[in-house]
Amino acid sequence: MNRPDPAAPPAIDAQLVVALDALLAEQSVTRAAARLHTSPAAMSRTLARLRRVLQDPLLVRAGQAMVPTPRALALRDEAAAVVRRMGALLTPAAGVDPATLRDTFTLQTADLVGAALAAGLLELAGREAPGVSLRFRAEELEAGPALRDGRIDLEVGAIDHVDPETRVEELVTLRMKAAVRPGHPLAEGDLTPRRFAAAEHVAVSRRGRFAGPVDAALAEHGLSRRVAVVLPGHLAAMALAARSDAVALVPAAEPGAAPSPLTEQAAVMGLRLLDIPLPLPPVAIGMAWHPRHTSDGAHHWLRGAVRRVLRAS
Repeated sequence: MNRPDPAAPPAIDAQLVVALDALLAEQSVTRAAARLHTSPAAMSRTLARLRRVLQDPLLVRAGQAMVPTPRALALRDEAAAVVRRMGALLTPAAGVDPATLRDTFTLQTADLVGAALAAGLLELAGREAPGVSLRFRAEELEAGPALRDGRIDLEVGAIDHVDPETRVEELVTLRMKAAVRPGHPLAEGDLTPRRFAAAEHVAVSRRGRFAGPVDAALAEHGLSRRVAVVLPGHLAAMALAARSDAVALVPAAEPGAAPSPLTEQAAVMGLRLLDIPLPLPPVAIGMAWHPRHTSDGAHHWLRGAVRRVLRAS
C-alpha cells in the first residue's frame, strides 16, 4: 500500500481558498454560500474542513453574528489577493494592441504567394504594427514539422501536406489559365485542346516534375504536350513566357470572384491570360499554423493581415 509522504507539500485545493476568501469577507456562512452560489449546508461543511486544515476556528459565534479570530484577520487580505491572482491567471488573454507588437514572423510561401503578400503585409504592418518584422522563406521545409518545431509561424499557399493537429483556413480559390506574351499565336482564334497541347510549355514544380494535372486532362483527349523547361517558381515561368513563345500556367481568379493580389503579377508583366479548354481542378490557397498559436494575440493579428491582403479586391 502506498502511504503519503509526510514531507510532501499538501495538495492545493483552489476551491478552499475561494471559500476562505468568501467566508472571511462576508463573516457569514449564509452570505458566503450565496456569493459562491452554493447551499448553506455545503458552506458549513467547507468551513469545518477549513478549520481542520488551518487548525483554527476562523469564525466564532458572537450573539447573532460571527466574528473572525486573530488568525482569520491575518489571513483575510492574503486570501483575497490569492483569489484575485487566480482570477487573473484563468482569465482569457485580452486582445493585443498591434501597435505594441515587437515580433518577427516567419512565413513559408511559394514565390508568387510571397510576392503578393509581401507588399500588402508591409503596408498593413507599417500602418498598424510598425514593430513587426517579416521573414519569407521558400518552400524548402516540410511544413508540418516546421510549424510544430516553430521554425515557421505560418505556411501560405496550396496546403497539401497537413499533420492531424495543423489548423488550416482556406482563403481564396483560383483556377489555372494559360499565360502568353502579347501577339502569341495562341491568342488568335479559338484555343482548342489540340492547339494548346501543340504549343511549347514551361512547367512549374519545386520538385522538378514535368507532368501535372494538365497532362492528365490532355491524356483524356489522347493528347500530350512538350514541356521544354521546368522552373521552381511561377514568377520565373511568367518572366520566361513574357519573353518567348513558351506557355506558362498561372493562377487566376474564379469567374465572378473579386480580383486577388495573387493574380496581379501577370498583368504587371504584360501577359495575356487565356482560358484553358480543359477541365482542370481549382487551386485552393490557404494558410496553415500550429494550434499553439491559435489564441495568441500577435499570431491572430498576422493571420488577419494575411486574410485581408489575399482577399482584398
